[in-house]
Amino acid sequence: MPSAPSQSLETFPNPQPERDYTIRIRVPEFTCLCPKTGQPDFAELTLEYVPEQRCVELKSLKLYIWSYRDQGVFHEAVTNRILDDLVEALAPRFMRLTAKFNVRGGIYTTVVAEHRAAGWQPPVQVSLP
Repeated sequence: MPSAPSQSLETFPNPQPERDYTIRIRVPEFTCLCPKTGQPDFAELTLEYVPEQRCVELKSLKLYIWSYRDQGVFHEAVTNRILDDLVEALAPRFMRLTAKFNVRGGIYTTVVAEHRAAGWQPPVQVSLP
């Protein structure tokens, strides 16, 4: 049975909730539609997050991203909507979504949206000799 797009995001328990660590996910084939022309827009998404209690299950993320293929939406709106949905599903300590859209009319667009949990500070960077 073939898969179908879905707006559902599944999660699983963070295997190391006591530790700050970063998960990076690259999605090189994001597509949506331009709300003005109906033409396809292509982007590479990079998701970076420090999980709290839950992590995103990758197949559900793939199907969720696929659900935008036929939606007409501005770059800024879709980037923030995806971030909001992921924050709602995961409640991470920190999350950043970078959407690098391909050229359209001689213009490249990159949208970066971030979330920080209340009171969370990134660990201090230590320089090693």
